[in-house]
Amino acid sequence: MTINQHSSYTTMSAITDLDTLLASMHPIARKELFVFCTIPGQAYGSFAALAPIASFQEAEGLTLILERQAADNAGLKYDGLFSMITLSVHSSLAAVGLTACVATELAQSGISANVVAAYFHDHVFVPAARAGEALAVLTKLALRHASKAQPS
Repeated sequence: MTINQHSSYTTMSAITDLDTLLASMHPIARKELFVFCTIPGQAYGSFAALAPIASFQEAEGLTLILERQAADNAGLKYDGLFSMITLSVHSSLAAVGLTACVATELAQSGISANVVAAYFHDHVFVPAARAGEALAVLTKLALRHASKAQPS
């Protein structure tokens, strides 16, 4: 696809209403394990061959989020293994409160959350050892809001 082509997703309306977002989200955990790596003195585009799922240029260096196997193969250091849970609702980048609600709900269960908002969805990276619990917490959050949205 070229930069001028548009997928069918671009015509969908992104949701901004917090209650609708929470009621509509369907958290899905990916099976791959992910890691966060930082490489001092590197710039965006470096290590592109490792196919990072995300990267961010910080003053201290280039941060990469990539599959554990890619990091291991490249000999990159990392702290911790993470599972990625996609919220599977087309959230607007202008929506207010989704990240806060998700992070608060996970924090109440003692689960850290590193949230990456992409164009269509929010992705939550949680410690891999707690992924099942995090998925359950987020599913319950969605169900609570869905039940509020149902007429009595």
